[in-house]
Amino acid sequence: MKTIYSNYTASITELKKSPTALLEQADKEPIAILNHNRPTAYLIPAETYEKMIEIIDDYLLAKEVKKRLNEEFEPVKVSFDEL
Repeated sequence: MKTIYSNYTASITELKKSPTALLEQADKEPIAILNHNRPTAYLIPAETYEKMIEIIDDYLLAKEVKKRLNEEFEPVKVSFDEL
């Protein structure tokens, strides 16, 4: 059995009929789209997707910063005029 990461589910047939109605009924919560009673996709509001992308970007940036902080480097002297 597969775990469903949503409190709401809908069939592909329901999705085809009215995706907007499904989102309204779920009140901005994710909806697991089922095919033969198995989750095949998740329908999420654009706002939720955009927030997820921001979180992933922040995570990847933090990983890169951590990696670079561990690298050894030679300091370079720069005058204010050169900036």
